[in-house]
Amino acid sequence: MLASEGVKLENYYVQPICTPTRSQLLSGRYQIHTGLQHGIIWADQPNGLPLDMPTIADKLREQGYSTHMVGKWHIGFYKEAYMPTKRGFDTYFGYLTGSEDYYKHTRCEKLFPTDSKQFCGMDLRDNMNTFNDTKRQYSTHLFTKEAENIIAKHDQSKPLFMYLAYQAVHSPLQVPSAYIDKYRWIKDRNRQTYAGMVSCMDEAIGNVTNALRDYKLWDNTVLIFSTDNGGQVLSGGNNWPLRGWKGSLWEGGVRGVGFVNSPLLKFKNVINHELIHVSDWFPTLYGLAGGSLEGLTLDGYNQWGTISNQEKSCRKEILHNIDTLTTKHGRPAFSNTFDTSIRSAIRIENWKLITGNPGPSKWVPPPDSSKSCPYKKKIGPQITKKNVWLFDIAADPEERNDLSDENPEMVRVMLDRLLVYNSTAVEPRYPPGDPLCDPDLYGGFWGPWIEKYMLVKMEN
Repeated sequence: MLASEGVKLENYYVQPICTPTRSQLLSGRYQIHTGLQHGIIWADQPNGLPLDMPTIADKLREQGYSTHMVGKWHIGFYKEAYMPTKRGFDTYFGYLTGSEDYYKHTRCEKLFPTDSKQFCGMDLRDNMNTFNDTKRQYSTHLFTKEAENIIAKHDQSKPLFMYLAYQAVHSPLQVPSAYIDKYRWIKDRNRQTYAGMVSCMDEAIGNVTNALRDYKLWDNTVLIFSTDNGGQVLSGGNNWPLRGWKGSLWEGGVRGVGFVNSPLLKFKNVINHELIHVSDWFPTLYGLAGGSLEGLTLDGYNQWGTISNQEKSCRKEILHNIDTLTTKHGRPAFSNTFDTSIRSAIRIENWKLITGNPGPSKWVPPPDSSKSCPYKKKIGPQITKKNVWLFDIAADPEERNDLSDENPEMVRVMLDRLLVYNSTAVEPRYPPGDPLCDPDLYGGFWGPWIEKYMLVKMEN
């Protein structure tokens, strides 16, 4: 109901994986400008969103907002300065890493894939303090309860910003059995559990919305729902009929599920087809809060007029990414422009260009579906050295008709644009894992380790 009664975003884009999307949401900057172009931040990596970049929470707090975060962080925590309550949030309750057990709130990780030793620890925080959930509450319920408490206790003389980042529907696939019962007709076990996880999250968002209404906050609230990447077909997700899945630069990896609901919307019950990107939430929210974008260096745009008033999008381009650390694929197809062997993708109006290795390239129908993929063989970089694809996404959202050979001039225009973007990029940061992260050194919990290790060393 929230989606259908609000504004559905049908031309909305995120990043192919967790950390990049969350970093762009909070900073309003492309990955090439944060150094987080490659992969995610693993629990053992000394890495994070640069400290010289203010988050949307920082800026909203300057505007007088109470700022709260609940749920998944995943943009770095190796030093205390990278923790949520040091990045603009008044309070934080959640977990710091990329995934964990939904009940035990534990995570295990190998420093290197070839290692036999795993680092294992609890990962749940109440502000800077570790939190031992002895009741082993399912995280969707736990985080919803915390969000409801924040709403109930909120000082209504101040505006409220809450970033609620549910663990669902990330793997591992876990949910109380009551939510699976109505999906017993789904034969595929992963898909069945995934559906239950979605239902539980849907119920949770409804409960949070009801809390906002109960405490008389809803009439001045803007609720934004966003995924952080395409569905993972190996863990119950599906993107049919789009091509690819989580981790890829195909539409199945970057086309996001998103909507906005608010009494403040001028037009409701609409489907919005304007181009919007996850980096746009920073300037959009800051603008709604009365903040001035003057002097801020951002890659996002204030899209409130597009969302609420059905105006044309401020955005004509999206840089999906330029990842120079991924192994180059094939040879450069052109000279004196961007190197097509580098993994990248860019959107300019309806045109989308992909270079290098785009990642998983199949069209995967839903499990138990009567639909079949018309392309039985693996395609794209898995079997060829081809490294340039051009699509008209408006006419071909499934990316079945590569137009690169027919439109070399447009390919060149887009490659030149990638070259311009790449000239502004900072060096990617993807440091090796640090064995000092070991939770056993710090009471069995994942958390900041640089300062703590020095303290432990001094005490010993």
